[in-house]
Amino acid sequence: MELSARNQLDATVKDVKVGTIMAEVTVDVGGQELVSVITRKSAEGLGLKEGDPIVVVIKATEVMLARE
Repeated sequence: MELSARNQLDATVKDVKVGTIMAEVTVDVGGQELVSVITRKSAEGLGLKEGDPIVVVIKATEVMLARE
């Protein structure tokens, strides 16, 4: 699948918590965790499970940066 979004990161699914309407998906991106909240239907449609390789696509109007 080709997308216009340029912020695409290869990742691995670490955890999927499915609720009534939404699902919380935790992924590992090069040793860093990222959490995405998607619809339950989307999570089920993708068949997400721990260990699956996945591509994280970030399309946002705002990205904040902070210095530690």
